[in-house]
Amino acid sequence: MNWISSLLNWYQHNARDLPWRRTRDGYAVWISEIMLQQTRVAAVIPYYERFLRELPDVNALANVDDDRLHKLWEGLGYYSRARNLKKAAGEIISRFGGQMPQQYKELITLPGIGEYTAGAIASIAFGERVPAVDGNVLRVYARLFDVERDIRDLAFKKEVRAFLLPLVPAQNPGAFNAALMELGATVCLPNGQPKCAGCPVREDCMAYRAGRTAELPLLSAKKARKIERKTVFALSIDGGLIGFRRPESGLLAGLWQLPEAAGELSDAEAALWLGEHGILPVGELRFYERKHIFTHIEWHMRVCAADVSANILPEGWIVLDESHALPTAFRVCL
Repeated sequence: MNWISSLLNWYQHNARDLPWRRTRDGYAVWISEIMLQQTRVAAVIPYYERFLRELPDVNALANVDDDRLHKLWEGLGYYSRARNLKKAAGEIISRFGGQMPQQYKELITLPGIGEYTAGAIASIAFGERVPAVDGNVLRVYARLFDVERDIRDLAFKKEVRAFLLPLVPAQNPGAFNAALMELGATVCLPNGQPKCAGCPVREDCMAYRAGRTAELPLLSAKKARKIERKTVFALSIDGGLIGFRRPESGLLAGLWQLPEAAGELSDAEAALWLGEHGILPVGELRFYERKHIFTHIEWHMRVCAADVSANILPEGWIVLDESHALPTAFRVCL
């Protein structure tokens, strides 16, 4: 197909120089693909480089302390990705003798690795002829073939994967997958804003010929996020923040957090809450508003900040230091 040769030629001359594209090491490719999920490329680069410096192989990842792992991930969000990385590293050691599995059918059995990630690792690092279908690829496909289908529909994703499977070239299949993703990330952009003038497959694009690139792809409406209102206490003792560890299951499982109370407390209610927990403000309480958006939930937070003293902290509360990872949902309160 002409569009495939045009795409590969374009990618060869226009691909961004990214650190994970300079290696075919399966471990490094895996780390990059997990970090890139729902995260901008520019944000990932320093995390990726620091992570590989400290945890250069499967054994190091499998044995890292949870707090250190979370600290390395601090600011990237979606911390379940990091926990699944460590779980998968343990399974690679126990099931595959510490060697990164090379086949799609093996990779997809590991925690945190789905169809797309397994396809990306298998093709890019190990040369297996399998597609890697992410949102960028679905958008390119919908425009290239003028398809009016909801790209959030899992059935459509399976159809695209089946269509691409026989088209993946035997020589350097990773470049084919990377080229499709690169086209979606840099040219065939979302929200009706494709850069068609610089598209290497423009002449083969059915949506372009029909003047429909702004209409495609179709996207079903996302479910409205649930709003949770709370009061968060940014309390400092001698420069150190007070916090405690979250439960080992649920949202932000096992991470550190600032104290919080359900609902948006008034000034007087917040002062009373502090007294009930044995916390004595040193100076005035400061109040301000913050918001943090998760995939399905929004936290609307009234923040109460203060320098405080306490003879005895409530059970489980500690003064946090640089070794404790504080999720962005709470760091925005500082």
